Amino acid sequence: MKENNIIAEKSFAFAVIAIDTYKLLRYDRKEFVMSTQFLRSSTSIAANIEEAIGAQSTRDFLHKISISYKEARETKLWIRLIKHAEYITPAQADSLLHKVEELCRILGKIQLSIKEKL
Repeated sequence: MKENNIIAEKSFAFAVIAIDTYKLLRYDRKEFVMSTQFLRSSTSIAANIEEAIGAQSTRDFLHKISISYKEARETKLWIRLIKHAEYITPAQADSLLHKVEELCRILGKIQLSIKEKL
């Protein structure tokens, strides 16, 4: 993949925001279980995209992108649960949801495009 990769940049930016959100949940709100699950899934999106960039084959690339997509879907669940538990404001949750939904859309389109080529 080329430099200035939009999905890599957006997923990294989301991971940075997720880390900040985790700190808020963990240290200010004293939430220890959901915050850890949220941190793991949200940062895994970017990690798997980075692995996809270094893929050894198209199938390997598709596999890593598919994992990123599943992690993004899981992240949506944790955000919704954290919002429901009122650990973050609805505005904070909606902002996070908007960003992760954008990642899901992009990753979904990448998957479809690669599957068409296979």
